[in-house]
Amino acid sequence: MKSLFTLLFVISFTLLSCNEGKNNKDNKETDTTTYYFIRHAEKDRTDATNRNPDLNELGLKRADRWADYFKNIKLDAIYSTNYNRTQQTAQPTAKDKNLEILDYDPSALYTDDFAKATKGKTVLVVGHSNTTPAFVNMVLGEKKHEDIDDNDNGQMFIVKISGEKITDEALSIN
Repeated sequence: MKSLFTLLFVISFTLLSCNEGKNNKDNKETDTTTYYFIRHAEKDRTDATNRNPDLNELGLKRADRWADYFKNIKLDAIYSTNYNRTQQTAQPTAKDKNLEILDYDPSALYTDDFAKATKGKTVLVVGHSNTTPAFVNMVLGEKKHEDIDDNDNGQMFIVKISGEKITDEALSIN
């Protein structure tokens, strides 16, 4: 009788362990990665020769509005190109979330390292009129979105990756 009880215990424990391992594997495969891609806010255009302008007054206000937009969204990381206008756009959100702004190279967008570092996370990416849709297209694996009009600073793309499924939406936030 004691041997039968021991055998049943071992079998039950083994089945529970196998099921727990399966659940952990399933959770890893269904981690959702969410990217919010935005273009920098309005920049100062008073000096056409300035390749690294700051945000103008409207841009600073828009950067604050982005922070308000993300107030109730848990962000794990914020990435920006290393330009004044993108850093200044990301800054109010980073401050509210107590996150450091991480630089990314606009000439090397959706790399394997970036994908690994952000897997299963919710990430804000601040870029430019051409790099933002290009980044989105690289994540999607297709050329779906065109460059953003130079006067449009309120465009946002949301891309979600869950397992093999990738969805995206484009929004205009004023």
